[in-house]
Amino acid sequence: QVQLVESGGGLVQPGGSLRLSCAASGFIFRIYAMNWYRQAPGKERELVAGITSVGGNTNYADSVKGRFTISRDNAKNTVYLQMNSLKPEDTAVYYCNTRFGGRDRWGQGTQVTVSS
Repeated sequence: QVQLVESGGGLVQPGGSLRLSCAASGFIFRIYAMNWYRQAPGKERELVAGITSVGGNTNYADSVKGRFTISRDNAKNTVYLQMNSLKPEDTAVYYCNTRFGGRDRWGQGTQVTVSS
């Protein structure tokens, strides 16, 4: 049974940092690409960052380039999202994602709120 469990969200002031974690289980983590998405109130879910299985190549939404870093630890079956220089517009629920068995799999999400 595929499980993705996010953690690390919270309330942070503009300019601050957070690190999100996603613990994966139920599949061979190291051979799957992993992604972080986010969904702000009233908006569609959007891709924030992705990392491949082999080589660890990464891609980012233009809005987060230079501020966010995605990484993975295959020994711990965990993917991370380091978020720096946070802005109020980064406020959203952040979701971990992978495509397994021909369909998207999602965690429950973790709330990130950037506010003074």
